[in-house]
Amino acid sequence: MLTQWDCFLKNLGQWHGSFTRFSPQGEETVDTPTLVTLEGINHNQNVHQVVRYLPPDEPPRDVVVDYDSLNRSILFFENGAFSQGSMQWGPYTTFGGEFGIIDNQFGDGSRRLRMVELYNTSAQLERVVLIREKLADSQVPERPTLTLDSLLGAWQGEAITLYADLSEPSQFTSYLEIEQKDHNQIKQSLSFGNQTITSNARIDGTKLLFDSNLPTQIMLLPDGASCNCPLEIQLGHNFVLEMGWLLQPNIRQRMIRSYNEKGNWVSCTLVTEHKV
Repeated sequence: MLTQWDCFLKNLGQWHGSFTRFSPQGEETVDTPTLVTLEGINHNQNVHQVVRYLPPDEPPRDVVVDYDSLNRSILFFENGAFSQGSMQWGPYTTFGGEFGIIDNQFGDGSRRLRMVELYNTSAQLERVVLIREKLADSQVPERPTLTLDSLLGAWQGEAITLYADLSEPSQFTSYLEIEQKDHNQIKQSLSFGNQTITSNARIDGTKLLFDSNLPTQIMLLPDGASCNCPLEIQLGHNFVLEMGWLLQPNIRQRMIRSYNEKGNWVSCTLVTEHKV
């Protein structure tokens, strides 16, 4: 089994892309070209990271971070996918999570998708940042914008969960079925272990709005991406932050960062789903 550091090293390279900011309503507000360099040094015992922002009408701006270890707020999977973010949510604090998936299972590893979901001090979703990246020699095209039609149907999944307390990972299968009930509503049924969760959502343009105890929405985004998170966080409710990526018409990966009713980060799950 690879160490967390070995999994981190799967992200080395020069990643050309952009940081695209979306409002909670799914509207694109800012798009900034970027170059993210992750370089292994000292025989990969250290990693030097430079995030270069390249706004069209401003001088470039660099953010530099050097790593010799990883903190407790981030977990990596063996294919290089990862999630990092707040370990605790509480009232009157900023809060958020980041996700990253490399297409090395079904592509050539030359494209990476990341996402940041951020909440303000009023516990409301403030913005979503979609980060589409590729290595310089990538010949893999960007995926089309995700559509509801591409999600409809049944998806058989294989999942692995890593835990915040570093206890033994768990693996399980899942079954997700999404069907359109009428022109403005869908029904979703998710089964895993001995649980089945059924929910309904209203279709609102490029958003799916789930009306539950904790109102949640799924945003359909460019490059086959999706963002699934609460519109507002409330104490006493379990909740998840999630990013999805439709890698091929019949293959999708989802990364789920789970929090308990006290706002404590519990686990991170990577699901690989095949349409059946």
